[in-house]
Amino acid sequence: MAEETKEEVAAETPAAPPPAAEVPKADSDKTTVVPPPAEEKPEESKALAVVEKAPVPEPKKTTSGSHDRDVALAEVEKQKKLSFIRAWEESEKAKAENKAQKKLSAIVAWENSKKAALEAQLRKIEEQLEKKKAEYAETMKNKVALLHKEAEEKRAMVEAKRGEELLKAEEMAAKCRATGQTPKKAIGCF
Repeated sequence: MAEETKEEVAAETPAAPPPAAEVPKADSDKTTVVPPPAEEKPEESKALAVVEKAPVPEPKKTTSGSHDRDVALAEVEKQKKLSFIRAWEESEKAKAENKAQKKLSAIVAWENSKKAALEAQLRKIEEQLEKKKAEYAETMKNKVALLHKEAEEKRAMVEAKRGEELLKAEEMAAKCRATGQTPKKAIGCF
């Protein structure tokens, strides 16, 4: 009966893995297959094997294995080159940015120095204009003073002439009174 049970177990597992060991019997013609003790549930082990194979594909053991390795090495080399290129690009961009910032700051400094020079020149011109303005104002005040002086002289001359004419008129009036003659010139109101 033990033989029948073993054969039935072997018949019930049609997709069982190959026999782990062959046990010789007393009869030399017949060999019996004994399944390993860990594989009592062959369906579950198949399911586990399928689940394991799905996410992780097995590497091919043909000549394509070395080809896959070459492809992987080429990909690593490509990534390395791209990384170097990216690093170089970032470095060049940083250099360009630094150069541009340096030039911009030089331009700002140049502009500020030119502005300062122009402002100094403007202040100098303003000072010159202020001096000229003060000189012109002084000249004009001097001219006004001269005009005032001339006007005073002319007023004095007019006053002197009026005084003379008054004296002449008084003398003539006194002479006419003394002689009793009338003046030869007509008076403007008569």
